[in-house]
Amino acid sequence: MKHDKENIMVILSSPSGVGKTTLTKKIQQKYKNFKISVSHTTRTPRSNEVDGVDYHFVSKEKFKELIDKEKFYEYAKIFENYYGTLKSIVDETIKENDILFDIDWQGTKQLSKFKNLNLIKIYLITDKKELKSRLIKRNQNTDEEVKKRFDSFDEDIKHWNDYDYIIINQHLENCFRQIENIIEINKTNNFSFQKTQ
Repeated sequence: MKHDKENIMVILSSPSGVGKTTLTKKIQQKYKNFKISVSHTTRTPRSNEVDGVDYHFVSKEKFKELIDKEKFYEYAKIFENYYGTLKSIVDETIKENDILFDIDWQGTKQLSKFKNLNLIKIYLITDKKELKSRLIKRNQNTDEEVKKRFDSFDEDIKHWNDYDYIIINQHLENCFRQIENIIEINKTNNFSFQKTQ
């Protein structure tokens, strides 16, 4: 599909717990032209999550059916669950909006194969000791899940060179400003996109 050349797709990736979901939501709140790409997943919803808003929650059988029909731009199995980006949602959204992807390095590699996508790839990183503290503090995972996510850190950061920009997230607001600068530099040649008041 031919996409609107003026609209961009920003990928935020990081090891689990670095803050990409928080930053994705901050971008969407400030810039009204950005829409978050809502992934499909086989993961069980958390108590505060809404189907169709946070994720499209589906069974493993349904997810595998979508894989077989080649409906995804990208998908990955992470911590025993599948996550994927549906082509039809992206192709429809990019006609009118910029898109934010909150995906991991596996998804980024797959999306990068589609040369028609206007991708800006940003990788977020933090200190490993700080990461463990954040994973425990956010209280969303069991001790076993925290260990799994922490242990995957070394594997995740091997893929930083697949990205256009690397940002160290030691302070959320500073990190957010750096992402804003990257977005605005990449939008300058097309048009000034509107901020919500």
